[in-house]
Amino acid sequence: MKCYVLLLACLTLVPLLGAEIPDVDQRKVFIRHTDMKYSMPRYDSLSAWKERAALLRNQVKFASGVLPMPAKTPLNPQVFGRIDYNGYSIEKVLLETWPGFFLGGNLYRPIGKTGPFPAIVSPHGHWRYGRFENSETGSVPARGISLAKQGYVVLTYDMIGYNDTSQLPHGFEGPREQLWSLGMLGLQTWNSIRAVDFLLSLSDVDPQLIGATGASGGGTQTFILTAIDDRVRFSAPVNMISGIMQGGSVCENAPNLRIDTYNVEIGALMAPRPMLMISATGDWTRNTPADEYPAIRGIYELYDAESQLEQVQIDAPHNYNRQSREEVYKFFAKKSFATTPDDLKDYGLSIRGLQSLVSLWNRKLPPHAVDQAGLIRSWIEEAERQTEELRPTDGATLAAAQEAFRERLGLALMAEMPAADELLIEETEPLANGKILLLSRDGRGDRVPALLLKPRLAKAAVAPTLIVHPEGLAWVLSSSESREGLVQGLLARGGVVMGLDAFQTGRSKTTAEVTGENDRGTRFFTTFNRTDDANRVQDILTAIAALRQQTGQEAVNLVGMGQAGVWSLFARALADSHVALTADLAQFDPTADAEYVNHFFVPGIRRAGDFRGVAALLAGGQATLHNVANRFPKDWYQQSFDAAGGSNRLKIEPSPMTEAELLTATVRGGAR
Repeated sequence: MKCYVLLLACLTLVPLLGAEIPDVDQRKVFIRHTDMKYSMPRYDSLSAWKERAALLRNQVKFASGVLPMPAKTPLNPQVFGRIDYNGYSIEKVLLETWPGFFLGGNLYRPIGKTGPFPAIVSPHGHWRYGRFENSETGSVPARGISLAKQGYVVLTYDMIGYNDTSQLPHGFEGPREQLWSLGMLGLQTWNSIRAVDFLLSLSDVDPQLIGATGASGGGTQTFILTAIDDRVRFSAPVNMISGIMQGGSVCENAPNLRIDTYNVEIGALMAPRPMLMISATGDWTRNTPADEYPAIRGIYELYDAESQLEQVQIDAPHNYNRQSREEVYKFFAKKSFATTPDDLKDYGLSIRGLQSLVSLWNRKLPPHAVDQAGLIRSWIEEAERQTEELRPTDGATLAAAQEAFRERLGLALMAEMPAADELLIEETEPLANGKILLLSRDGRGDRVPALLLKPRLAKAAVAPTLIVHPEGLAWVLSSSESREGLVQGLLARGGVVMGLDAFQTGRSKTTAEVTGENDRGTRFFTTFNRTDDANRVQDILTAIAALRQQTGQEAVNLVGMGQAGVWSLFARALADSHVALTADLAQFDPTADAEYVNHFFVPGIRRAGDFRGVAALLAGGQATLHNVANRFPKDWYQQSFDAAGGSNRLKIEPSPMTEAELLTATVRGGAR
């Protein structure tokens, strides 16, 4: 998987990038956050962008909890309470977007026109009254009415915690839910996907002409939806796509969503479909004409589709006001080919009481409606089902499981084996039998202390070994000086040994203050930054590549000690079968969410398949796992290795192995 590194434009932080190992690991001092200034990477060809777009689209999907896509259960739509007005009608809507979870909305339809009609999904944003907001700065009913009178079917619908959609508060997830990729942004994205499903089910809707528009938080919902759902053919995200503010609400953020990217690049995933960017002089979109619009236009130009992108800036504070709405009407009229009146004006509000819009006015949710605990439980059950359906039983199902879990675990950990031309290695200190090194990756800002020890007489039959220990290089050096030490034993048998101080371990550990002001360095941290454990997995992959480069041998051993055994297990999953693994799993219980939260916190890791996904990826290689918990999924590992025809290459021990036993297992087993 090829990475494209964002060119971060915060001027004091430009030295982060470059083909040099930084003096300080930038991952510890440079914390990306929502209020930084970002710039668009340069893409010189359409093929380069398409490759990046495919990866980015999957990143957005996974962060939103819809990779893999959950099963789409019946919407059981309730459409009722129709009131006819002059040229349009309004109905109340309840959609069961998830079993027992209901989305409230309103359906605006043309009267006196012949369909099928283009249709618009229209989320509202963070206005006080949600989809009922009717103020000078923004009126959701006014845009529904105006678009209906112009010949569109329009669905306005709630954000979670607003109006009729109140089974969950607006902001409910914590670390446990994040393990399963469950959160506000994801649920609202799911509701938007199901809103499109609903419109497509209507007989008076043209399925080829689905549009989307919303402002502020509704603008975020709009461009996130269009990034991953190509059924939306034209859009107008209003006052949100910005290079200087990425979203201030929990419902606009999700773990991993903006790691190595930002909203402008995500918004560009709309290309080459028609999009209007509305901005305002009085908010964070003030730079759109000069910065964000040209950046996205550059992507449209790669498609020779620059005519499909337009921008208008309104001299106003943050809004979806009448002037903004009328600009959207003009753009939609051009791109939807709808029969529209000559005068595309905003008709304002002419409704007999806003209570006529409330779906649950004098009504209750169905008896099977779930509460917060019930929704979380059913989400996890669905995720478990999707993992279990990939359980390998033969060669074909193993191959399918490996393809799926490699993608999912890669997206959770946001880690990968560095390419040869990306790896940076610097010798800092010679030793009698080796050297101290620094490892990094071109343009990534990491700085990983490492140690390479060479035997007096190297033997080609003994594969080089990478040892990962929570105490890092200090433990490796100590073991090399001990007659009974594992490292001393490996060297005596003719094997090269490498150790490292993985992220925030050993000499890599620091308490340096992060870049940022007030709480910006920690707010929505995982939306923009990898966790410590994810960085440790990356460092192990970087060290594997460095060990291969230093020794010229592809086959290597990976030994994870203590808590580092779990890091090593997941690193091996993203490596290859030429890495033979020996890992102490420290009685980690893979079925307990609290274990991950406290000892291996990687958002999305359980949604990605956790230890079971690793089983499929280890098959085909060699693995010795010891000190495993009673609930360790041995069946997954045995079935995976059986399917690969290598059951003899797997060893699982409930007790911890001594260093002497580890030496025997490592040297006799060796990498293949």
